[in-house]
Formats: sequence, structure tokens, C-alpha cells
Amino acid sequence: MADGLVTLIGVINIIASVLITLVIAQFIISLLFAFNVVNASNEFMMTIYRSINSLLDPILQPIRRIMPNTGAIDFSPVVLIVGLNILTWLLSRAAMGQLV
Repeated sequence: MADGLVTLIGVINIIASVLITLVIAQFIISLLFAFNVVNASNEFMMTIYRSINSLLDPILQPIRRIMPNTGAIDFSPVVLIVGLNILTWLLSRAAMGQLV
């Protein structure tokens, strides 16, 4: 049973790492567009940006509904990253039997 739990926690950690990487990539690409480092008419970058947005939007929308409106700044990716880090930390501690 313990091996199955460790495997499940490992899979959850990998999924969390992929999601965090996608959030960071989305942020970097949006900065590149905002500061005109990359032109928004660049089809390759727009395709990547739209793909990342389509993957993250179902996860970020519930967070956006709960959070207060802060204007132009969207804090939902930060909340997602912090939440995923807390989740992986709690699961790791539970798997090691150190969670009281």
C-alpha cells in the first residue's frame, strides 16, 4: 500500500510541476508580447500562447471567480502556484508519516 501511495504522490508532483512550468511560460510569453519583444502577429508564439491558455484556463477560472477583482493584475496564477506547492508539501509529509 505504501508503494502505491508513493507512486500516486510522485504522479501528483509531476502534474504540479508541469502546471507550474506552464504558468511561468504563460507569464513570460505575455511579458514578451506586452513589451513588444515578440510581435503579437507571430503565429508560432500566438499558437503556443493560446495552447497554454486553453490548458490553464479551466484551472484558473475557478480561482478567478473566488478572488476579488484587482483590475489589470491577475493574481490567480500565483494562487495556483502557492496552492500546488502546499498540496505537494502536505502529500509528501503525509507519505513520510510526518503529518500529524
